[in-house]
Amino acid sequence: MHCWSIILAAGSGTRLSAATNGVKKQFLEWKGAPLFWHSAITFSHTTRMRGLLFVFPEENIEEATETLTKLDFGRRLGLPWKVVAGGARRQDSVYNGLQALPSECTHVLVHDAARPFFSTALTNTLLDSLKAGTQAVIPAIPVTDTIKVTENNTISHTLDRSTLRACQTPQGFDKKMLIAVHDKCNEEGWEVTDDASIAEQAGFIVAIVEGEAENYKITNPEDLTMIESKQVAMPVPVTGWGYDVHRYGEGRPMKLGGIPIQGGPQVVAHSDGDVLLHALCDALLGCMGDGDIGEHFPDSSEEFDNISSGVLLNEVYDKFLQRGYKLTNVDLTIIAQVPRLVPWKPQIKKNICRMLKLNDYQVNVKATTEEKLGFTGEKKGIKAVAAVMALRS
Repeated sequence: MHCWSIILAAGSGTRLSAATNGVKKQFLEWKGAPLFWHSAITFSHTTRMRGLLFVFPEENIEEATETLTKLDFGRRLGLPWKVVAGGARRQDSVYNGLQALPSECTHVLVHDAARPFFSTALTNTLLDSLKAGTQAVIPAIPVTDTIKVTENNTISHTLDRSTLRACQTPQGFDKKMLIAVHDKCNEEGWEVTDDASIAEQAGFIVAIVEGEAENYKITNPEDLTMIESKQVAMPVPVTGWGYDVHRYGEGRPMKLGGIPIQGGPQVVAHSDGDVLLHALCDALLGCMGDGDIGEHFPDSSEEFDNISSGVLLNEVYDKFLQRGYKLTNVDLTIIAQVPRLVPWKPQIKKNICRMLKLNDYQVNVKATTEEKLGFTGEKKGIKAVAAVMALRS
């Protein structure tokens, strides 16, 4: 199965124009990017997706393509994409998109850019149905309101809502089938509201999968409050990695994680030489994208001569917290042939938990050797690595 997605962003947005000062809804900003981009990102997280095709209004196509190029700088989407001009009606825009799909494409998802809140899970459910042989499949959710049929401002009859479903996009299709029914639609002059209607009218069975309540469509001015209510940024997971080395020699008494290691070799260092806390500082700085410990506390400065590495960690960690980061877990490894560190690991872990105000289960301390290989194996020095994970608000 070779699937592309058509993202429909060619509507005129007349119902929203007054509320948006003339900005078409597909170009409304949400979380720093236009609505159509959020659909593209969700599709890009679907590993089976092979490409994206954007359909924009003809008068906006140059500007929209430029915006897309900037947003995809560094191939953020990780997928090939194309841009085509839309038509007067939704069905015309879909038809234009179908004609531009590559020949190797076998299946297609058609999606309205005004629905930016769908999930990758929904996309995968649709792809699973297509892979199983379904020619047309759409997401739908039960109708919760009672639906009345009216005539001349009076109720004619009430529909059985247990049989009713509200349809959503993306909608999935066999590409050859969808092109064929669109050709028939054009030949016979059908007026339809979605692609499932075309397939249904042409006599094909349209399967249904469970839709998502969060998969709203921005249609009317009051719908803009949905975007505003979702503007609260979700925490972003970030990681950092730190590495530090000190050689053995006449210098400072060994400390690891702020704990003095009695009987351990001395280390040559400008500060107190705590290789583990130095690696931890670098990992925290890595989360923040803020350089390394040498940039903040250079060994050329007398100010930091024999300074406690715990003081350096406190300064880095205070900055870390002030910038809105929340540390979730820390994984530390000490690599040394000597001294034997097993007896010291519980104390080191306890002290790291204290300094970072973390629970026991959030910190791990490991010690290993390099089987007498390299400078650590030859007992010439010690090194440490630190991996941390955090959430940025």
